[in-house]
Amino acid sequence: MRNWIGKYKLFKEDRRFLISVLVALLLLSASIIINFYASTYATERASSSVTDIVLSNIRVFDVNGIFAYGSVLFLIFIAIVCFHNPKRIPFVVKSIALFVIIRSVFISLTHIGPFPINALVNQSDFINKFTFGGDLFFSGHTGMPFLLALIFWEDRFFRYLFIATSLMFGTVVLLAHLHYTIDVLAAFFITYTIFKIAVYLFKKDRELFLKKEKEL
Repeated sequence: MRNWIGKYKLFKEDRRFLISVLVALLLLSASIIINFYASTYATERASSSVTDIVLSNIRVFDVNGIFAYGSVLFLIFIAIVCFHNPKRIPFVVKSIALFVIIRSVFISLTHIGPFPINALVNQSDFINKFTFGGDLFFSGHTGMPFLLALIFWEDRFFRYLFIATSLMFGTVVLLAHLHYTIDVLAAFFITYTIFKIAVYLFKKDRELFLKKEKEL
């Protein structure tokens, strides 16, 4: 407990770190707003659905609990991981914000309608808040955990945990017919590029992230 408090005392005196955290939070807030309008626009402009090699050949599975509540638990876990070691906050938050912004651009350009038969029909308002309907390409549920896997790649436990989470959510959205197969597969490739962009744009934050405790 004393070591945990010490970490915060160290950064409390570092003005550059505090500014970086503030910028990260502002960037994240902006990305959420951008995502809302992009998702709303894509949903309003959504065209007809298309056939899919996977969705057209499997029935719908009711996995909404994992889809929605699993997402909440995932976000809470990320917050705990960051607050446990505050030096992670700037790079993680900025990378997530960049991910959300770039995904917003993609969904604004792609207006394919959702698959006609999916697991969100007649579900609760809480479940429906996790999808707009037209925000399909690419899958955020698949890409976000994979982004965290890339960020924490040097830590074997977190790497495999986040990869497993990404694969789980990718499977869930397909079983529930909430994303097309291309949405899920493309997420891995696009997310890798986003990670590389984040490393380039937020070099100082990445260096701090990778520093060992004894180096601080």
